[in-house]
Amino acid sequence: MADLAKIVEDLSALTVLEAAELSKLLEEKWGVSAAAAVAAAPAAAAAGPAAEEQTEFDVILTGDGGNKINVIKEVRAITGLGLGEAKALVEGAPKAVKEGVNKAEAEELKAKLLAAGATVELK
Repeated sequence: MADLAKIVEDLSALTVLEAAELSKLLEEKWGVSAAAAVAAAPAAAAAGPAAEEQTEFDVILTGDGGNKINVIKEVRAITGLGLGEAKALVEGAPKAVKEGVNKAEAEELKAKLLAAGATVELK
């Protein structure tokens, strides 16, 4: 079995020209092309950001669940809006109650709205 640490050490010591030559020799020996790996790398990099965990959420009120007054009270407490604005927000659902909040705050706000009887989703 090859000493992998030694191989890594040896490869790290190569100059750019030596690494290019090594690449050519391996392509010839194994009948493969490094261009395929290089072409696949941007595709993998493009897929990477999509796999990242979302850090900002929008709390969207989708309905009052038949508990309009309780939901209006909770929306006022969350947003600091006046009675008229909170009522308009609840009646105009689906609308964002808060935008760009972290996951913990979004979950907390969702729980409060659900407890008041609203239907909520996070985006």
